[in-house]
Amino acid sequence: MQDAPPGHNLPEFAVSELATAIRRTLEGEFGRIRVRGEITELKRYPSGHVYLSLKDENAKLAAVIWKSAVPRLGLAPENGVEVIATGKLTTYADRSTYQLQIERLEYAGEGALLARIEALRKKLAAEGLFDAARKRPIPRIPRVIGIVTSPRGAVIRDILHRLADRFPREVLVWPVAVQGNGAAEQIAAAIDGFNALPENGAIPRPDLLIVARGGGSLEDLMAFNDEAVVRAAAASAIPLISAVGHETDTTLIDFAADMRAPTPTAAAELAVPVRVDLIRHLDQVRARASSAIARIVNERRLRLERAERFIPDLPALIAAAQQRLDDRSARLDAAIVALLATRRHALDRSAARLPHPRETIAGKRAALDLVSHRLDDRVARALAAAAARLGALSPRLDAVSYQSVLARGFALVTDTAGHAVTSAHAVTPGKRLGLRFADGEARVIAEGGPSRRTKDTPVQETLL
Repeated sequence: MQDAPPGHNLPEFAVSELATAIRRTLEGEFGRIRVRGEITELKRYPSGHVYLSLKDENAKLAAVIWKSAVPRLGLAPENGVEVIATGKLTTYADRSTYQLQIERLEYAGEGALLARIEALRKKLAAEGLFDAARKRPIPRIPRVIGIVTSPRGAVIRDILHRLADRFPREVLVWPVAVQGNGAAEQIAAAIDGFNALPENGAIPRPDLLIVARGGGSLEDLMAFNDEAVVRAAAASAIPLISAVGHETDTTLIDFAADMRAPTPTAAAELAVPVRVDLIRHLDQVRARASSAIARIVNERRLRLERAERFIPDLPALIAAAQQRLDDRSARLDAAIVALLATRRHALDRSAARLPHPRETIAGKRAALDLVSHRLDDRVARALAAAAARLGALSPRLDAVSYQSVLARGFALVTDTAGHAVTSAHAVTPGKRLGLRFADGEARVIAEGGPSRRTKDTPVQETLL
């Protein structure tokens, strides 16, 4: 700052001096403050810094979250969410603006949180993630139970103690943070991790999952209202029990889970029955079954005894039947003898009326000789007539036979397939031909083709 020239009483500042003075005044006046407003104009840069504005109905305040402060914010900033930002008010001299350097973010009261949760609930419900038809039955006695919770605190101890008292089972614990920045991502990854275990791997795959944490404020339970956690619970192929907070606390994971437990201890009670009670129940069932079987056997025995009174004496029935069978057998033997005698007597009477077989054979032989003599005469006459006709036809057959023609000096020309060649035009130079004579065959090759002839020209034979 320079002294004022003569005639002026106002000090003179350089631009950077004024910017520094304003920054010092602003930071000294306000220091560390909390500002309530709705997030808008949110931008994340590759450098890791986050720039945004906080607004209400009358004003807007620029803000920045440095990369080093992002992991400690407490929640992930989103446009349209009303928050309370804690930080330091400072200036940005290059643009002559002031801005809030945010170090922590909180939701602006339960009203804003509940509105945000309700909007997400309606969205996921519209997708069908909370439908009752998606719910899977909880196994009666799970072999392995997977627990997603903090490895420290009373929750895990209460669950393990209750399981040991009721029905000891093998337990796998996936330790996660249950509140704060990154808790939702860890919980969703744990649910997905249990589901990704192979059926028969080195680490046994749970038959049941329990996602649990103790009570807390609405802000403390926000990890279980996160969309990623709710979707992981709805997509879990392993039946899942949610046990978040106290009985009056409700989170969105409760809607997506297959069963909701009011407390983590109650989740353990829902997961397994009481072993002693189960054994006692089985003993009672066994006793009732034995009693029922004995009662049924006695009833059947009484019914059998009553029915026995109406059944006739089987040995007496068999003896009477045997006696009747013997009587029928004796009568049958006598009847067969009488029948044979009757049939023999009838046969004797018939035989007396029949001629002797020798007479019948002699008569048949005489008739056969007569027929044979007549047949011989007819066959001889037929053969003589056929021979006469054959003798008359033989000269005529010889006259038309081509063998007779061959015997007079002619030859039959054939191709290689044995077909007759009847035209000189079918003969080409070099063609193989066959000549059949009366006493045999010869193979030749044609040297020339056919030639034209007229009345005045002599026949030119094909040269073979």
